[in-house]
Amino acid sequence: MPSTGILRRQVLGISPAEVRFSRRGFRSGPGLARTRLEAVGGAFVAGYHAALLDDRPLNLERHLATVPAELRGFAFEGAAMALVLIDSLTPWNRSRFTAFLAGPGAPHLYMAHVGAGWALARLRRGPRWLVERLHPVPSFIDRLHPLYRWLAVDGYGFHEGYFAPARHLDGQPHPRGLPGYAARAFDQGLGRALWFAEGADAEAIGNAISRFDAHRHNDLWSGVGLAAAYAGGVEEKVLERLRALAGNHGAHLAQGAAFAAKARARAELPSPVTEIGCRIFCATSAAEAAAVTDRALAELPVAAAEPGAEPAYETWRRQIHSHFASRGQA
Repeated sequence: MPSTGILRRQVLGISPAEVRFSRRGFRSGPGLARTRLEAVGGAFVAGYHAALLDDRPLNLERHLATVPAELRGFAFEGAAMALVLIDSLTPWNRSRFTAFLAGPGAPHLYMAHVGAGWALARLRRGPRWLVERLHPVPSFIDRLHPLYRWLAVDGYGFHEGYFAPARHLDGQPHPRGLPGYAARAFDQGLGRALWFAEGADAEAIGNAISRFDAHRHNDLWSGVGLAAAYAGGVEEKVLERLRALAGNHGAHLAQGAAFAAKARARAELPSPVTEIGCRIFCATSAAEAAAVTDRALAELPVAAAEPGAEPAYETWRRQIHSHFASRGQA
């Protein structure tokens, strides 16, 4: 395993320089935002490399546990990306991602699905592989949770915005190959990428979203809310300004923050960043915001949706949004 892992890192490794703002051309942003967001990228790369070097679940779990709790979710996200890549490139053994989800990755289910979307982007397989299940179907797609697979499309959108902001973050139309709801899930990831590309600068983010077609604003604000409440990096006054700029999209900002709260609660990785984000965007605690997502999830219809119907994932998001809208968040 060690020699194989070293070879995989040599072939598939990502230079730590790739997550530096200077390399990506990102805005520096207010205060310590750049330091925080570069640390987020560093944790992702560390988790990615840990999985390349040793994909055995217990060994990988020990490596990931050394990442500070505030950033550990990003390390699990990076590890998931690596495992999906390895599975896709080694047809004789495609069980690594499955073993990860069944073991150490289970508490990080949401982040793992986002990481799978990064791999989808690196493999140059667009979201149609997920939505239309093109053949031959990469094995990892069959192992994605039917509800959370939209998080993989979200991860795909984040990857595209993060690594190619000039092509995606200046109000451009959707790229080709985004059928149906995939375009909306892509925008949720693109909104998260804006938090990084604009250096967590509230005014810059508001201006960037205004350049997109109006029908895309809800999902973009949702992604911003998730990133702001999970990754953080700014003082409360910046989040308050962001909430003001969101205007009628405030409940979408809150829905994203609630997702961030649930992801941290599931992984037992509480953070002051998420607590503050939920207080400002959701007008409640992180624990209560996470509970809102749980109650909405419990109300989802059990039966499979008819072809062309709203995905259960969007029904879930809409119910969370409605909760916060009814409390005056929009």
